[in-house]
This record gives sequence, structure tokens and C-alpha cells, in this order.
Amino acid sequence: MKYLIANWKSNKNSQEVEIWFSQMKKKFTENPAIKIDRLEIIICPPYPYLPQAAKLISKYQLPLKLGAQDVSPFPAGSYTGAVTTKMIAEYAAYTIIGHSERRKYFKEDETQLSAKVIMAKDEGLIPVYCIANKQNQIPEEVTIVAYEPVEAIGTGTAETPEKASEMAMAIKQNKDIKSVLYGGSVKPVNVNQYLKANGVDGVLVGGASLEAATFWEMIVNASSV
Repeated sequence: MKYLIANWKSNKNSQEVEIWFSQMKKKFTENPAIKIDRLEIIICPPYPYLPQAAKLISKYQLPLKLGAQDVSPFPAGSYTGAVTTKMIAEYAAYTIIGHSERRKYFKEDETQLSAKVIMAKDEGLIPVYCIANKQNQIPEEVTIVAYEPVEAIGTGTAETPEKASEMAMAIKQNKDIKSVLYGGSVKPVNVNQYLKANGVDGVLVGGASLEAATFWEMIVNASSV
């Protein structure tokens, strides 16, 4: 199984979400020969659009799953602005935790991130835990790790598949880690290089997932691996 995770970050409005899923439905309908049995395709929209995305996936009968971009480290209660794992679990199966942008802009530390992992696991969500280097700690409960070197995120300059493979194999020395993904300037033109790299089990995609046509091209390329 290879993972293809789309992180929309803070992009799109409700109309654009509708258009994206309708375009994706059209692509799947027009290309029935594309086999994605070995792909787990996960879309991570902003919080407000999780319910809408869930309805559209059901409406169009799309072979996609949903993930959140983050979770609260706290349970339900007096935590203004926080979105709990219980809320997310109504719509999503996965959640990203520890993305470099959360660490950088929101000053999230290892203690807070570990608390998020525990909350996610307790609610049945699968955490996709992001790290930038070997110095980042990985909580014991994590089984899927996304390696995203900071210098490759949003820069257009991706890490080489060889370096991604080396990092993936190092991460997998922890016997509890089942899957390692690469994230950082992944595009249709290079996605297969990463999916074929030894130890790399998928990709975490940012900007290239925002346009349905581009992400579809990535799905097609990934389906051949």
C-alpha cells in the first residue's frame, strides 16, 4: 500500500471545494482503467470543509478518505478555538500532526505533539506524524511518519529520492514504524521517483494537490508504481 496524502493547508472556499471534488469525479468516470487498489488516497482540507468534503465523497462515490490537518491536544471542554479529535472523527480517518508549519508558526513542541497523538489514537484516528530530521522525537504510538525537510517545503526544490530513502530506512529502524512518507515539493513529474525509492511508502503533497487536474495526474502516475 502506498499513501498519497493531499494537504490543502489554508486554501479554498466552499465553492472551490465543490468544484475540486466534482472535477475529481469526472476524472475517475472518464478513466475507469486507472487502478488505484494499491493506493490510499487521503484528502486533508481545512477544518470548516471536512463535513462538505465527506458529503461530496459519498455523493460522488469517490475512492478517497479524509484527514484533518491538525488536532487539539485537549479533550472537549473550555478550550476556545480548539477542534477535538472527537469532532474530527465524525468525518475523517486520519490526521496530520506536527507539520513543520505548525511547529514554526504555532510553536508546537514535542510534549504538545505527543499529547495530540494520544488524543488521536484514543479516538481511533490514524496520526501521520511529521518530522524534519533525525533529531525530532517520534511518539511511541506513531506508526506512520512523514519526513518533510524544511528546505523542501513550498520551495520547489525537492530532496533527492536517494536522501529520502536514506532517511526512511533510518526511521524504520524503529520497529513500530510501519510506513514512511516523503513530503516537500512533490509534483506529478517526480512522485514516482519517491514512491519507487527504497523504504518510502507514500508522499505528503501540498501545492500540487490544490488543482484537481494536477492531483489527478499524480494519482495516475502513482497508480503505475
